[in-house]
Amino acid sequence: MTGDAQGAAERSAQRPHPDRLLPADPSIRAIARRLYEGIRDLPIISPHGHVPPQWIAENTPFGDPTSLLISPDHYVVRLLHAAGVPLSDLGAGSAELTPDGARAAWRALCTHWSAFRGTPSRFWLESELSEIFGVTERPSAASADAIYDRIAETLQRPDFRPRELLARFGIEVLATTDDPCDDLAAHAAIRDDASVATRVLPTFRPDRYLEPARADWPQLVEALGGAADTDTGDFKGFIAALEARRRYFVDHGAVSADHSHPDIDTTPLDLADAERIFTAARAGRASAAEATALRRHLLLEMARMSVEDGLVMTLHPGIYRNHHTPTFERFGADVGCDIPTTVEFTRALQPLLARYGTADGFHLVLFTVDETVYSREIAPLAGFYPSVFAGVPWWFLDAPEAIRRFRGAVTETAGFSRTSGFIDDTRAFCSIPARHDMSRRLDSAYLAELVATHRLDEDEAAETAHDLVTVNPRVAFKL
Repeated sequence: MTGDAQGAAERSAQRPHPDRLLPADPSIRAIARRLYEGIRDLPIISPHGHVPPQWIAENTPFGDPTSLLISPDHYVVRLLHAAGVPLSDLGAGSAELTPDGARAAWRALCTHWSAFRGTPSRFWLESELSEIFGVTERPSAASADAIYDRIAETLQRPDFRPRELLARFGIEVLATTDDPCDDLAAHAAIRDDASVATRVLPTFRPDRYLEPARADWPQLVEALGGAADTDTGDFKGFIAALEARRRYFVDHGAVSADHSHPDIDTTPLDLADAERIFTAARAGRASAAEATALRRHLLLEMARMSVEDGLVMTLHPGIYRNHHTPTFERFGADVGCDIPTTVEFTRALQPLLARYGTADGFHLVLFTVDETVYSREIAPLAGFYPSVFAGVPWWFLDAPEAIRRFRGAVTETAGFSRTSGFIDDTRAFCSIPARHDMSRRLDSAYLAELVATHRLDEDEAAETAHDLVTVNPRVAFKL
């Protein structure tokens, strides 16, 4: 082997660099290293995510590398689709893969590895492959089968089942996302099993029950009534059913209610108008404008309920769901074709915050995929209202550059304490530690810059880094 070939082989088989994402300036990098070392091994608190609780309740071995690392990760799926790989070949949504199909999907990932250059997915995947599975070869068409076999063999080991990985990853708190009608049996099984050290929490996610424009909304209202054992034939009964299901979730450990709609306008309706539109929507006769008005009023009702039952209210508006209709019709939701839109917070939330912004115990965490609103709207809101917290970047904005911009945009107005702590927002289970590690590295780098420019003493930076990991999420989410 020639010297050049030898060097290329060695470069393709090295572990991720220990200083990745830390500052390039050696003097600042040294500070960042010290800060990062102080928080690197702290437990993970994940108060918003999408890992199915059944994985943990049943502790079933993962089937194959594709179903674990590709199919659940819409970041990976969407970029491979953009590179020309059919979603049906990736196990997306309702698509099921044979063993040969799973291997073929893995080959597609490795063949298109160059498509992930510079993306956060590349960082997460490299971290997963190296630190969890001991794979140091660079993925390629030539190395695909060997890497697949290595991971598949590892997944057969008892210490690579979901519960064992929870412990290995150091996940102290893991929140799932759950339908209001869910009986939460999986959560009950986890809670009653003393062998599970991680605190696994359900999250109340009522979006579709608050969207009267949906064609299936009358059926959803009926189902909600059945789950709550409450007559939802009128608006009063519908509200009572929502309140009952929220109490059920609280009784099963939930700490937050999560909401995502096209906007977060919270303009109230008179009770008579709410009742009238509810009746029309229940019969499928409400206009689009009426359905939108009722949805906005219901979001205000959700805030009122959060004041009363204590569930933290999280909002992440501004997503055009299922942008490609044929993909949605074939594969269902959450396969990568949700696209961000612009969003407005200040005027939209004024009715809500006028009523509840200073209410004792009310917590409102604001997320966005429109980073233009950080310094203009979210940070000023979090910098005044004791109830408001700025949600740390997630989903489309969890790339290194976007996270750096977030810190600069928000800190000058709201400081560090008014932010939520890192949110991984993932159903890609094995990426959780990599995502939190990315956040810790980037926060260490940002704080090191403040130390180097004499805006913070290093002991304050170290304390802040610790708080961002352990204190902020506990405070924001009342853990």
